[in-house]
Amino acid sequence: MSPVAALRRIAFLLERGREDTYKVKAFRTAAAAILPLSEEDVRRRAEEGTLTELSGVGASTAKVITEAARGEIPQRLQETERVHGVPLTVDGAGDGLRSRLRGDLHSHSDWSDGGSPIEEMAFTAIELGHEYLVLTDHSPRLTVANGLSAARLERQLGVVDAVNDHLAGHGFTLLKGIEVDILDDGSLDQTDDMLAKLELRVASVHSKLKMDKDQMTRRMVNAVSTTRMNVLGHCTGRLVTGNRGTRPGSQFDARKVFEACAEHEVAVEINSRPERRDPPTKLLELARDIGCLFSIDSDAHAPGQLDFLVLGCERAEMAGIEEERIINTWPRDRLLAWANR
Repeated sequence: MSPVAALRRIAFLLERGREDTYKVKAFRTAAAAILPLSEEDVRRRAEEGTLTELSGVGASTAKVITEAARGEIPQRLQETERVHGVPLTVDGAGDGLRSRLRGDLHSHSDWSDGGSPIEEMAFTAIELGHEYLVLTDHSPRLTVANGLSAARLERQLGVVDAVNDHLAGHGFTLLKGIEVDILDDGSLDQTDDMLAKLELRVASVHSKLKMDKDQMTRRMVNAVSTTRMNVLGHCTGRLVTGNRGTRPGSQFDARKVFEACAEHEVAVEINSRPERRDPPTKLLELARDIGCLFSIDSDAHAPGQLDFLVLGCERAEMAGIEEERIINTWPRDRLLAWANR
């Protein structure tokens, strides 16, 4: 394993284990620092002990680079594999469905509240076997997550085109998307012209989660029924574990919302983040029985979190949801035709 690959693998595993961002950043920063160097230059610096003279390389990352340059498996990598490299589910639960997912429809980059550049998210998606990944950074109202204005989103679309040009021939496409806020009246937090330029749109409620049940129902049904949205993201907004604490889900008439989803062919997201597990099991089963489409998404905010998909697959398998109703098992062209019908 090359020093760059060793550093990236450690970062991936730490992200997969939901470790704090500051613990991850050092490894990705060091990988970026040595990436332009030749193998000979890296090896020479390792032998001379001058790696820490490079901006972005500290003592701990220099040790990883030195061990990898010698042809060894770095000790830090071995430790991280032991702690965070274990399967995320027990006895292979979800693996069968996971192998049939072609991509992920909900991911974030450092353009909003993600931790890594767009290209790093794309590279990792390729390494995980994805055929496509939809980039869905936040919309402007979510200022705490550095949501994208129409102008910033327009610039991002050019970056996506450049990434796809660079990755041509890899059998992978980075798709243009958004996680757009559902506003209080059910409208979406982006211009209709801008939404029309995108290839897929996840819409989620992020504010006023304690809104009155009837009002929240009207808000969600209006969004599902009258806007360009394709996927209803983490529908209750609940948090069940994690360093952000816990939070109860919002209250709404789930039957009315899911019936609207089924009527308008809006997919219900099975959010794979361990702290969300959204929708709750009873609502997931209700959406199943009503006949909804589904999307199993990672909601990844870092490359290693793209591996969370198996957790959503485990829940879908347990709920007995047919593969054909899971839209990210579909080929890219079919997915895009559905999303832009």
